[in-house]
Amino acid sequence: MDPTRTRAPRRRACLALAACAALTVLASPGAHAQAYPAKPITMVVPFPPGGPTDMVARLLAQKLSEQMGQPVVVDNKPGANGNIGGVYVSKAPADGYTVLYNTSSITLSPALYKSMQYDVLRDLAPVALTAVVPLALVVNPEVPANNVKDFVAYAKAHPGKLSYGSAGNGNVTHLAAYQFVKAQGIEATHVPYRGSAPADVDLAAGQIQFMTDTINSVMSFVKDKRMKLLAVTTAKRMSLFPDVPTLAETIMPGFEAGAWQGVMVPAGTPEPVVQRLNAEINKALQNPGLREKLAVQGAEPLGSSVQEYGAYLRKELARWASVVKATGITLD
Repeated sequence: MDPTRTRAPRRRACLALAACAALTVLASPGAHAQAYPAKPITMVVPFPPGGPTDMVARLLAQKLSEQMGQPVVVDNKPGANGNIGGVYVSKAPADGYTVLYNTSSITLSPALYKSMQYDVLRDLAPVALTAVVPLALVVNPEVPANNVKDFVAYAKAHPGKLSYGSAGNGNVTHLAAYQFVKAQGIEATHVPYRGSAPADVDLAAGQIQFMTDTINSVMSFVKDKRMKLLAVTTAKRMSLFPDVPTLAETIMPGFEAGAWQGVMVPAGTPEPVVQRLNAEINKALQNPGLREKLAVQGAEPLGSSVQEYGAYLRKELARWASVVKATGITLD
């Protein structure tokens, strides 16, 4: 028998096996990660444009675009304390092209709302912590108080006459102010807004009298003297405002609060894609230029592993469940 006749079928069989192996490699998660991203990424921000979360998200999105070679487009989907955006991303394809830029509100909502359209730990997957922004106690310039103790005295002398805003019912800006007024025995009306930006405008205009808002949201108003900054909620004074005391040192010992932020993706997103996003986010947060821009806004860059963010989420969910239970706040 001619040996070439037996070699030809064997060669064809080997080629077929090689082709199958190549297709398997191309279809594998590792190959998918190598090709990712092959198109623009949508970063859903569940709060309005111009607000504190939006400002930080856009800085990060720009840096990620530069690093990854694909546009990272911010898509604002505000409402329901960030839940509208959360639901949207939880139902998006799990391919890494739709990500959620979430805030600490994502760990408040499960305790606040009687029913949720998604489960934070089941329907979303953590990627990385990004930044934390301290809160600030600010008042309208017409309020005749230049420090926390004078403001508390003024508020108590006018029970039920003052109102305070927040970025939404159950938002950290709401719960921090709620804790403040309850601890000081102040009678004031809460006015929820769809994000910090419209609340800040009304505070500057005198429609509401005070608020505990993120420092990057109110910074320009404070510098323009359209708001008075009475205190910050950090454990220590901020380097940006060294003369401004903390609430802890003035009237609420041990009090500390901040609005942290992070990135999540739909559950089931391939692990190599999640790890690629995590690596790119951590790389961006180490960039001196980005860190400088964040510092100007009062935001402190964080960064984390996927596992660290997952553990942090679970810890925060337990923490805020306890706080919300103590306040008795519930939302429909």
